[in-house]
Amino acid sequence: MYLFGKRTDLALESANSVKTEGGLPLGASLESKKTDRFEITSVEISGEEAAKRLNKPLGRYITLESKARLDLMPEDFESSARDLSKEISSLLGGRRNVLVVGLGNEEITPDSLGPRAVSHIFATRHIKSNAPELMSEGIGEVSAIAPGVMGQTGIEAGEIVKSVCEAIKPSAVVAIDALACAEPSHLGRTFQLADSGISPGSGVLNSRKELSARSLGVPCIALGVPTVADLCEGAAGEPLMVTPRSVDKLIGCSAQLIAAALNLALHPGLSFEEILSLTS
Repeated sequence: MYLFGKRTDLALESANSVKTEGGLPLGASLESKKTDRFEITSVEISGEEAAKRLNKPLGRYITLESKARLDLMPEDFESSARDLSKEISSLLGGRRNVLVVGLGNEEITPDSLGPRAVSHIFATRHIKSNAPELMSEGIGEVSAIAPGVMGQTGIEAGEIVKSVCEAIKPSAVVAIDALACAEPSHLGRTFQLADSGISPGSGVLNSRKELSARSLGVPCIALGVPTVADLCEGAAGEPLMVTPRSVDKLIGCSAQLIAAALNLALHPGLSFEEILSLTS
C-alpha cells in the first residue's frame, strides 16, 4: 500500500491511514495489548471492501512494536523471544510440520533478514527418517531453506518453495522477509506477522509471485521486520528508500530473535538453553 505516497508493508500503518472517528471500515477491526517488552496490535481484515481500502489481502496481521531498538540485543532476550513465539503459535494453530523459508538476498544487507534467520533454525525433518529414536512429542518436523532471489538463481522463489512443498508436504510454511514501512518510527523497531502470505520483494518495489495458501496449498505465515523506510521521491524523481546506519546489527539481532521465537514455537519440548546450544 502507498500511504501519503509512501510504500508500506505494515497493516497497522494502512489501518491508521483509513481510520476515522467512527473507527475502521466495515470488515476491519483492531485490538491492542501490551507486555513488558512490546505493544501488540492485531488488525483483522475480514471484508472485501476493507481489504480494498487497506490494500491488503484478507487475514490477520499482528504487529509487535518494541520499546527498544532491535539493533541492540535485548537484555531480556528470552522473554522477548517468548512473546514473539506466542504470537507465532497463535497463527500456526498447533502445526509443527513446518517449512521455514528465508526470503531475500544475503549479499544485500537490508534484504538479508530471511537467509540470516534461517541459518539459526533447528531443522529436524531428516532426524525422523535417519534417527527416529531422537524424536519426541516436543520436537517438530522442521525444514528450512533460503531460495535466494531470481537474479541469483534464474528461478522465482515462489516456484522453488512450491516445488519443495509438493515434495515434503509440510502442514504450513513460515516465510521470513525484510519489510518496508512509511513511518520512520517503525523502522527497525517492529515485527509483523500475517496469515495471508507474502509477495517477496514487495517492500522494495520488486514484487514477485506470492507465497500464500492459494499458491502453495498449505497455510503460509509471513514474518518480517521493516529494514527500509520509503521517503517518497528523491531528487531524480525515483523512489527513495532509506535504511538505518546500524542495519547490519539490526539484521543480526532481529534474525536471532525471530529464529529463537520460531524454534520455541516449533520445538516446545526443548528448553531455551537447549535451543541456543543447537542453533548457535
